[in-house]
Amino acid sequence: MNTIKMVMISFGMLNFVLAMAAVIMYIERKAMGDIQVRYGPMRVGFHGVLQPLADMLKIVGKEEIIPEGIDKLIFKVAPFVVFVPACMILVTLPLSKTLQVRDLSIGIFYVIAVVTISTVGMIMAGWSSHNKYSMLGGVRAAGQLISYELSLSLVVISIVMLAGTLSMKGIVEAQSSFWYILFQPVGFAIFFLGTMAELCRIPFDLPEAESELVAGYFVEYSGVRFMLFLLAEYMNLFTMCAIATILFLGGWNGPFLPGILWFLIKVYILVFILIWIRGTLPRVRADQLMSLGWKVLLPLSLLNLGITGFVALIVQ
Repeated sequence: MNTIKMVMISFGMLNFVLAMAAVIMYIERKAMGDIQVRYGPMRVGFHGVLQPLADMLKIVGKEEIIPEGIDKLIFKVAPFVVFVPACMILVTLPLSKTLQVRDLSIGIFYVIAVVTISTVGMIMAGWSSHNKYSMLGGVRAAGQLISYELSLSLVVISIVMLAGTLSMKGIVEAQSSFWYILFQPVGFAIFFLGTMAELCRIPFDLPEAESELVAGYFVEYSGVRFMLFLLAEYMNLFTMCAIATILFLGGWNGPFLPGILWFLIKVYILVFILIWIRGTLPRVRADQLMSLGWKVLLPLSLLNLGITGFVALIVQ
């Protein structure tokens, strides 16, 4: 029975991953079209609503090309190392008060640990491709993600001190009266900037940088393995916005509407803001990226942590 239950949960999570990725792809393409004063996808389905499905079928049907001189084992495994963590995070995300696969007692630390695994997959993909541009993209990804994970983790610790629990569900329940963004506006700003860097989104898309590195660490991939990188990117976009919603925006808390609707509304507002930023800002330089992470966000996150701990100590 447990095996059947796990298979059903895994199948449900896979379908959720595909559905969320398709929805975000469509929203991004239409929003970018509006921002750039064009229509976006219009031909496949009503206003192009079936375009993500058509793209997925096209990618699945493409030939998988394996370049010469690569490390075949690492090359083939790397997409799964990037994709699987994006699914693993869903295990502990509380979409509503009753809709959660598992409420882990160390849920938020589990999420931080799992998020870091994808960095290893990016390095594996870049190194194994036997391509200098892929290698440079993998090195950039490692430096960027490790740099901003420090600030993100310190902000998360500040929220944990306020909530008094590591449980994701417990953090949301602690915000039943007020959202933590009211007490942690600086923490939210740090987390949001760090999220853009973790997702390698414009203006922090140096690991992919089409104009410099063609596509970065996954430039040599095609077919299904390329699709895994694409799905992981959009699923991480959803999960990071979901984590920000849980930590700062009260999760499913809200009047009148069901909790799941409030949760998705908040998540997709953050997703739209990230898409809006992508269509508005230019890419920063590598030195600017590192300066922001180490010289601005890290000191601010340490200061925020110290102030939060002091206030929590006085209140208690």
